[in-house]
Amino acid sequence: MLDFLSPKDHQDHQETETRQLNGKPASFGLHRYLQGSANLFEENRLLKVAIVGLFGISAVLGLLIYTSNQNQRTVVVPFGAGGDLYVTGNKPSDAYLRTITRNVVALSGTYSAYSADRQFQELLSIVHPSAYDSVRDGLNALLDELSTNPTLSIATYIRSDQPVTYTNSDIVVPVEKVRVIGGVIRKFRGNLRIGYIIDNGRFWLTRLTEEQFDADIR
Repeated sequence: MLDFLSPKDHQDHQETETRQLNGKPASFGLHRYLQGSANLFEENRLLKVAIVGLFGISAVLGLLIYTSNQNQRTVVVPFGAGGDLYVTGNKPSDAYLRTITRNVVALSGTYSAYSADRQFQELLSIVHPSAYDSVRDGLNALLDELSTNPTLSIATYIRSDQPVTYTNSDIVVPVEKVRVIGGVIRKFRGNLRIGYIIDNGRFWLTRLTEEQFDADIR
């Protein structure tokens, strides 16, 4: 302590303290020590309060940033499209889901031997990495069928007499599928189930299955 003082200054300081203690009761030095300790304790307490306050402010700011990111709206408007196509956090608008539904049905359900490969590649671009292999295998099976039946063509339409059902993870689309091969036309009706997730404002396809398809006997 006081190492920055010169020897003479250090000696003068000690003499000053000695003069101040002369004539004082024995408890005076102890009182000064306790008072200095109390002041140091108070300073430490204030420092701890300040640190806790900074942590609290950081936590509040972090929560505000997280909430802001969740409420951030991503607007996607393809060329020539109308309506409110956006995703807020991980919740897409109704118009966004309707547009995605039409695109998925068109890419996966209406094709021929000449267009299927290009369409399926475009469809695979929105498939989630975790589901990519299974969806690709299903589409490759369709390509194999087309390679052995080059006159085969498929057209799929969303039925207007049945509602499309939307949940946070699935879209169930009532469809009519028209299959044409060698001049023979057959119609089928059933549901196309589109599994999906919204991750960081982006739509990802996770599943594509046909359910309850029966031949239309009319």
